[in-house]
Amino acid sequence: MEKFRNDIMKTIIEKYRRIWAVTHCISLMGWDSETYMPREGIRERSVANAEMSTLYQELLLKEEFVSLVERASGKDDLNPYEAGTIRVLKREITKMKKLPPELVYELEKTTSEAFQVWRVSREENKFDPFVPYLKKIIELNREMANKLGYDDNPYDALLDLSEEGLRTRDIKSIFDNLSPALKGILGRVDSEGYFSKRHELDGIKYDESAMKRVNDRVLELLHYPRNRARIDVSPHPFTVGFGLNDVRITTRYEGYDFKRSLFSTIHEFGHATYELQIDNELDMTPIGTGASLGIHEGQSRFWENVVGRSPPFAGLIKPLLDSELKITANYGAEELYRYFASVRPSLIRTEADEVTYNLHIALRFNLELKLINGELSVEELPQAWAETSESLLGVKPRNYADGVLQDVHWSHGSFGYFPTYTLGNVVASMIARKIANDIGKVQDLISENGIVEIKNYLKSNLHSFGATYAPKDLLQRVFGYTYNPSDLVHYLEKKYIEKSAY
Repeated sequence: MEKFRNDIMKTIIEKYRRIWAVTHCISLMGWDSETYMPREGIRERSVANAEMSTLYQELLLKEEFVSLVERASGKDDLNPYEAGTIRVLKREITKMKKLPPELVYELEKTTSEAFQVWRVSREENKFDPFVPYLKKIIELNREMANKLGYDDNPYDALLDLSEEGLRTRDIKSIFDNLSPALKGILGRVDSEGYFSKRHELDGIKYDESAMKRVNDRVLELLHYPRNRARIDVSPHPFTVGFGLNDVRITTRYEGYDFKRSLFSTIHEFGHATYELQIDNELDMTPIGTGASLGIHEGQSRFWENVVGRSPPFAGLIKPLLDSELKITANYGAEELYRYFASVRPSLIRTEADEVTYNLHIALRFNLELKLINGELSVEELPQAWAETSESLLGVKPRNYADGVLQDVHWSHGSFGYFPTYTLGNVVASMIARKIANDIGKVQDLISENGIVEIKNYLKSNLHSFGATYAPKDLLQRVFGYTYNPSDLVHYLEKKYIEKSAY
């Protein structure tokens, strides 16, 4: 079916291509900043990013383009793809009308500089150099929230930027139900000892070149299309899509505990797969991307945890681990699985297990909510982080790098982003249940042919639509209900308490 049939929609899509080209350039510059750009290049890059962001705003708000979108929004004969395009454009136009160009410029320039300062501060374990940048970023986020408007809490406006329709009360409700259940599961896992004992592989060093070969071979097994995608290295693993035929992921190599690099790679593969499986007719259009950050995170967590941290996947990749790394040769598939799925409270979110991960998100949600509402100062943040970490996880950071400086998100200005990680874990568990009901338990499907079957199922039922539907509408369409933390609790209990297939 032709996605864009209406004449006015064809005109909108044609004119949007120039706007899309600007976002393409911004994404490319962002990827370069986090991978290969010399550190001293940040002065010019921050200005270029700021200028491109204000150019994007200018093009989007051109009277001719806005008028076309308004005319199209009044039509009652739009198909779902056309209606979705207008929804996304109206939402973006409304946002950009409310944000002064000088605010957009200043936020982009500040965050471009802040990323480089954060990176050095983290490496040197010094919080003070990052303090003025974080203060300014918080002030700019508060100003942005006030300009955008909100019903109950300034944080609502920032949440909505990451997850359309999400509110602070929604996140509080999810954590009120999830946190006690997670602590209960953690207690049982810890007392039983099957998943909670420290594994020898946690501390064994690996050869970086060998680990790179492992990641390449695992991506090959997962059918990662190298003619449309690539993998690089960055301090904080991420995925960026420049279009539906150029999607890039990164991982990192720390030299020990090889599962960190492996599962960072599989996680980002999940993000990339979503982008790569969007219908090609949506390329270079407003809906040629994921529906939301929460839906996106659901894909990465599904592949990382439901597929990757499973007994059959451990068995599937053991031969290549043995041949490349060597250090796994003395461990059977079951031991390898226990290493992959180990559960222990830790300091670093990106290395957290499935049971404790969302407690890391609860920590960040609580702190950034207080920062935005003026209930916590930046100077008080390290101590508040340490106390909240001890309360939720039972561990305290040894230094800034293990605590307040461990995440890149605040340097990017991303407040309201962290809660979407928990939404993603919820969505991943919903996907596992849906696949089990429709085509078979995920664990039974894990084989080279089964990987293809799972990918095709996700493409047909979820990925291909891109951002055609709003997040909650997409979930309702696919699953029959929206974010349900009880699915996540059920999945974790089945996996870690009952030790049964899912």
